[in-house]
Amino acid sequence: MNPLKAEAAVNAEDPEISILMPCLNEAATITICIEKAFSALDKLGISGEVLVADNGSKDDSIRLAKEAGARVVEVEKSGYGSALMGGAAACKGRFILMGDADDSYNFLEIQPFVQAWKNGAEFVMGNRFRGGIESGAMPPLHRYLGNPVLSFIGRLFFASAFGDFHCGMRAFTKDAFARMQLSSPGMEFASEMVVKASLLDIPSAEVPVKLYRDGRGGPSHLNTWSDGWRHLRFLLLFSPRWVFFYPGLLFVFAGLMLSTLLTRSVLPFQSFKLDISTLLYANCMVLIGFQLIFFYLSSQAFARREGLSIHSGIEMHWFRLERGLITGGILLVLALWLTFSALAYWKAQHFGPLNPQLVLRKVIPAVSLFLLGFQVISFSFFMSFLQLGKK
Repeated sequence: MNPLKAEAAVNAEDPEISILMPCLNEAATITICIEKAFSALDKLGISGEVLVADNGSKDDSIRLAKEAGARVVEVEKSGYGSALMGGAAACKGRFILMGDADDSYNFLEIQPFVQAWKNGAEFVMGNRFRGGIESGAMPPLHRYLGNPVLSFIGRLFFASAFGDFHCGMRAFTKDAFARMQLSSPGMEFASEMVVKASLLDIPSAEVPVKLYRDGRGGPSHLNTWSDGWRHLRFLLLFSPRWVFFYPGLLFVFAGLMLSTLLTRSVLPFQSFKLDISTLLYANCMVLIGFQLIFFYLSSQAFARREGLSIHSGIEMHWFRLERGLITGGILLVLALWLTFSALAYWKAQHFGPLNPQLVLRKVIPAVSLFLLGFQVISFSFFMSFLQLGKK
């Protein structure tokens, strides 16, 4: 019997580290990956296991993995994230290191991950841009556009310090994995893990890791456009502040500034002028902006109710139905005041033809305030419904 396999069997009941490999038809490389993993554990003098989370392989991957000394867990639900969640749940080690089974990551080079864990990190990310990318290991579109752009968005949205959101080699403690409560079944699982580690302030570290050309020789499991969209979609859905709140503030500010100027008079420029048509669009911008802010607040209230929110951004304890009704009422009173002002002007004209340049400067803001007032009142009731039954 291979001495590495014998050592693995001795340590299988109480391993310190679990090396987890998701697997889908990796017969060409699974054996070498497992052998490297056991060699690394032996070299580091650490008790450990190698666990293969098979996700429906049709080749000899399962048989080869078992023969190489790995423990195999078959995960029925398809998807990269599903395989890793199923595998991580079955791992026995206190520290779990995951890496692809296509030999694109060298499991002999796991020492920096282990050292970071020994130094107190509960989540350790690899960074391929710091560690090096072998020629041909990553398509140029992924290397120079996809990964840098998505990683930049992730750092911007979630104040994360990680430079490579999609590195396939990373490690985490069993406790940190449980606290993350991961749920993404597909490739976006990689982004979800980094985002939640950042939001939960899990002690983290980043280490260089080299990416090699995979040894399978076949097509990649990664789909450039659909998987890229799944990553971006996750980042957007998990950050309503950037999707709703900040754009809403921009619309409200720009719309109010423009409306204030145009309500008084025409806004002239060198070769053109802005008039009541622009005033109508400016008021529309204000309404859209407030609608976006309402969506943001609603999403935060719903997330809190369902236990999905980690950091809410804007606290909701200040909200009261009565405050919303008073605010909406004030807006309606202002709308009525502008309406009566327009009616007074019409009366002064003996209810005859009106100058649209003058009357619409009162009517357009009045209509907008009516709409906004009713929106605020309706939103206030909706928010109160979301908070029913919550302490």
